[in-house]
Amino acid sequence: MLEEAIAQDGLIAMAVLAPGWENDYEGRPSIQSMACLCKVATHHQTSEGTYNVLMVGLKRIEVVRELPPDKSFREAEVRILHDEYPEGTGIDRLDCQRKLLQLFKQVLPRLPEGSDQLESLLGQQIPLGMLTDIIAYTLDLPLEFKLLLLAQPNVDIRVQRLFDYLSTVGVDTTGREFPPPFSSN
Repeated sequence: MLEEAIAQDGLIAMAVLAPGWENDYEGRPSIQSMACLCKVATHHQTSEGTYNVLMVGLKRIEVVRELPPDKSFREAEVRILHDEYPEGTGIDRLDCQRKLLQLFKQVLPRLPEGSDQLESLLGQQIPLGMLTDIIAYTLDLPLEFKLLLLAQPNVDIRVQRLFDYLSTVGVDTTGREFPPPFSSN
């Protein structure tokens, strides 16, 4: 899959297995309908034939249907979901961005070296939707909540859900690294 993606456009969809996947792991267990379209930013093949890969999330996608299993990896027809910024909501998005950064920085002192890396990452203005996604990815939030955020294209709703969660539940950062470690996948 990776070699084909690299030879073409570098795009790979990253999906999460649906609950109950353990019963059919070696087969084709169901996947969540929401996924992330990623671009291979860099890759390096090891002497063992495996790859070290850095991928960047580009867009939310909805899996419309899986294609017949013609390859050793799964393929699907997907629909791209763009971030939505509705007009006339009365929401001050710059204020939301400022508050979200403040809230995130309150958590970061408990993450080793997190503050310096965050300042470097967010040194320039980025869209509120992207900031929300970066924070949700970085924090140790329950998978179900991360999937709820992934499924929401409306940035105003997404950021409000993240505010609500962080202000009521909080986040345990004990032993959490920043940035999160790479997956062994």
